[in-house]
Amino acid sequence: MNNQITNIKLRDWTETKAHSSWQIFKIMAEFVQGFETLAKIGPCISIFGSARTQPGHKYYELAMDIAKRLAEEGFGIITGGGPGIMEAANKGASMASGRSVGLNIALPFEQSSNPYINRDTSMNFDYFFVRKVMFTKYSQGFVMMPGGWGTMDEFFEVATLIQTRKFTQTPMICMGTAYWNGLFDWMRDTMQDGENNISPGDLEMIKVFDTAEEVVDYIRDFYSHNKLQPNF
Repeated sequence: MNNQITNIKLRDWTETKAHSSWQIFKIMAEFVQGFETLAKIGPCISIFGSARTQPGHKYYELAMDIAKRLAEEGFGIITGGGPGIMEAANKGASMASGRSVGLNIALPFEQSSNPYINRDTSMNFDYFFVRKVMFTKYSQGFVMMPGGWGTMDEFFEVATLIQTRKFTQTPMICMGTAYWNGLFDWMRDTMQDGENNISPGDLEMIKVFDTAEEVVDYIRDFYSHNKLQPNF
């Protein structure tokens, strides 16, 4: 009986391996589409945050204001293309007639494209890892609004890439001191001071602000003496 089960599972495994080889072409296609589209649009800022934040919420309105002001400075706005904070940021960009990019992902819940994305820069992805490459390669700054698991994933991805210098130093901003302070206290007290798992100064690369003015002033000042270029 055990041998029969093993043989069945091995046969299923062999079929899965054959399917995986063909997946490479689909993955390549997503990379090609993303690179060709985003390379044309110039400097951008990625704005991350919860898909569940509703219009009228203070963080929805703040994301919209930040995106509008950054678009007025000449930056395109990249989001995950869905509702909530993503919609707010794309809406802010469109209000300023700026470039509004949506990198949507197929999910069984929550995610559908919002109506404020430019038609020629609305993309759909099946693979999170391809999508995250698009966020990180072409963004000249990262604004982390309050969010859930997905936002935390993107937060630590970007922080790791900056810390390990896989791309050049890039503005990384968390919005909402009340939301982020607990995490930063833990990272400082436990990760840094308690366990020495990050170096003194690692946290200094991330700014925590509360207003749109602070974001725009910081990014404007940063690029007054740094080049605008893709990260890798």
